[in-house]
Amino acid sequence: MDYIDLIVSILSSTIRLSVPLIFAALAGLFSERAGVFDIGLEGKMLGSAFAAGCVAYLTGSAWLSLGAGVLCSIALSIVHAFVSITNRGNQIISGVAVNFFVMGITIVLGQSWFGQGGRTPQVSDNARFLPIKLPGVEAIRDVPVIGPLYANVISGNNFLTYLAFLAVPICWWVLFRTRFGLRLRAVGENPGAVDTAGISVAWLRYRAVICTGVLCGFAGVYLSIAQSASFVKDMSAGKGFIALAALVFAKWRPVPVMLACLLFGFLDAVANFMQGQKLPIVGEVPVQIFQALPYVLTCVLLAGFIGMARPPKAGGIPYTKER
Repeated sequence: MDYIDLIVSILSSTIRLSVPLIFAALAGLFSERAGVFDIGLEGKMLGSAFAAGCVAYLTGSAWLSLGAGVLCSIALSIVHAFVSITNRGNQIISGVAVNFFVMGITIVLGQSWFGQGGRTPQVSDNARFLPIKLPGVEAIRDVPVIGPLYANVISGNNFLTYLAFLAVPICWWVLFRTRFGLRLRAVGENPGAVDTAGISVAWLRYRAVICTGVLCGFAGVYLSIAQSASFVKDMSAGKGFIALAALVFAKWRPVPVMLACLLFGFLDAVANFMQGQKLPIVGEVPVQIFQALPYVLTCVLLAGFIGMARPPKAGGIPYTKER
């Protein structure tokens, strides 16, 4: 494999591995900008992946699976919102509870329904989001550098991959160029001022958490019927927590969120490629070292090596309406 093929292969893998992180990090962006911390991104991804895998197997429809996954994630988001907004419960504990509940219930239901150790059966190609070939691929495939990049990195991805990158400018526009986005950011900084203006703080935060559920649903559906062809227990594999780290790393801004997720995806792609490879002088390095790189970087970033990252001032603080 020459260097061009190697670079193209790693970049292609980076794109695929970054998609669920981008969806999950953008999901966290909406809720945390509104002042609701959501540790339950992992659970929402896992729950939507399970729902999508089940519906894909039973109906053979990718679009019905997408709807099921998104609805499952929204339902979990509303539970979190009810606990943390309506009942003013601890947001961290509520998010952790969602994670534990989903991790357990997906295994129990998967084993009960399908008897395959907590996983769903393989689904047909009709029930998956398959790669899309963009126009002009064959015409420029043989062009040096540009051809392989266009054919294997830009083209050949599924619908949800393109949606993830399209969601970045859309989220930026919604948050920074619309009245809803202005109010959402304001309620995360000074909910009292928003309440004084006659705007419901609780309803704004509910809508932000529902947006979180939609985006987490896309992430979970991608895992089970786009990247894979079935649900496997614990298939989110900590991606929700890595997405939270990317969110802090990006300081709660959409475009830096995408770049941070691409960085994590790149490290994951390199780890996959380095399995069984020998390095000069060192020789063959245990694959576990490369697999740990994304998580090590997560710890490094969260330790504060990115400079001061200030969350929304009202983040994690339940709001009590003044009478």
